[in-house]
Amino acid sequence: MFQAINNALNLALKSDDTALVFGEDVAFGGVFRCTMGLQSKYGSSRVFNTPLCEQGIVGFGIGAANMGSTSIAEIQFADYIFPAFDQLVNEAAKMRYRSGGQFDCGKLTVRAPCGAVGHGGLYHSQSPEAYFAHTPGLKVVVPRGPVKAKGLLLACIRDPDPCIIFEPKTLYRAAVEEVPVDDFVLPIGKADILLEGDTVTLVGWGTQVHVLLEVAQMAKSKFNISCEVIDLVSILPWDREAVCQSAKKTKRVLIAHEAPLTGGFGAELAAAIQEDCFLHLEAPVVRVTGFDTPFPHVFEPFYLPDKWRCLDAIRNLLDY
Repeated sequence: MFQAINNALNLALKSDDTALVFGEDVAFGGVFRCTMGLQSKYGSSRVFNTPLCEQGIVGFGIGAANMGSTSIAEIQFADYIFPAFDQLVNEAAKMRYRSGGQFDCGKLTVRAPCGAVGHGGLYHSQSPEAYFAHTPGLKVVVPRGPVKAKGLLLACIRDPDPCIIFEPKTLYRAAVEEVPVDDFVLPIGKADILLEGDTVTLVGWGTQVHVLLEVAQMAKSKFNISCEVIDLVSILPWDREAVCQSAKKTKRVLIAHEAPLTGGFGAELAAAIQEDCFLHLEAPVVRVTGFDTPFPHVFEPFYLPDKWRCLDAIRNLLDY
């Protein structure tokens, strides 16, 4: 997946002379090697390192975007996006609105590696998508693999609104696909139905999609049921129509994400499903998530919403 992202950044820089790529260590390729070779190809005036100051990185990106540059900022880990929270939520998201259209930083895209990686501990494993989903004016996407990463990143870069793309870091090398070499974009706000079924709807995004696909096969083997698996793809905006159509069909819904339970984006999905599908449901919507604790180090395997926790939740849905 990291190569697909590198390819997308290369295409953006090649096709747009105003495009800039910047962040901590991006000139050297970045800690996940997503920007390898870009500075040598496009020069240090377009691909460059920044100080270790996330507020400054995003603030610079907002200013450059206001002045007409396509700004592609990297936050080295999503856990460290919080110093830039004010810049993203109070400046980038509201710039066009509060200036009456005089200023527009819609050319800003922020990349941030997120999620569990096996040994990240509390400062290199978080999934902060729900914090930003509460902010009108931003768009938030999470790819599940290389094709989606390339298409969504290019879509974000060319979208008229400021975008955040959270890239599950464990997929940088684990997710492998044949990716088209040509330039292409994928729609923001459109969910993917990866597996059709009629008994339980399983909804996730990013790394969790791969867990749910495995869980669906396990449920078919153990319970003789067919699960419908949906990759939400986009957190803000999200595809309410696709999710609710599936919920009405299967009548049971499981939502899984790595972020903690309380206030996680799964709660928004669950609320919308019960509003739109209440009379169709055979059981309450269930969420299988991380726990309401700091992200653990050695206990990470027990924290994550793995296939066994999800399978147990499906059993409970069937027994309700």
